[in-house]
Amino acid sequence: MQILSTMKKNTLYCVMKGELDEHSSLYARETLDKLFDNANFKEVIIDLSEMTFMDSTGIGVFLGRYKNLKMHRVPIYVANPSNQIDKIFNMSGLYTIMPKINTRSDHERV
Repeated sequence: MQILSTMKKNTLYCVMKGELDEHSSLYARETLDKLFDNANFKEVIIDLSEMTFMDSTGIGVFLGRYKNLKMHRVPIYVANPSNQIDKIFNMSGLYTIMPKINTRSDHERV
């Protein structure tokens, strides 16, 4: 798992690469928490286009980060999930709290 980030116009963009499972979840949690604690932004977009696998452990990672950002009234969005990850987000209900957006047209919901 690798997480890359960049700031653009008060938005923190994070790209998650690789597999999010029980072996990488601690790294993902700690890395995202550091990014969220140290930046000044109004929203977060997590790009999953380079995430190759996610199991149920990933649901917990995303729920925890959502709760932390919600306390600061910062919305979090998900972009470009694979079909497998899209299914997990749909089945778990994560899209109800982290809407899927189309990053190609500035925050258009899919």
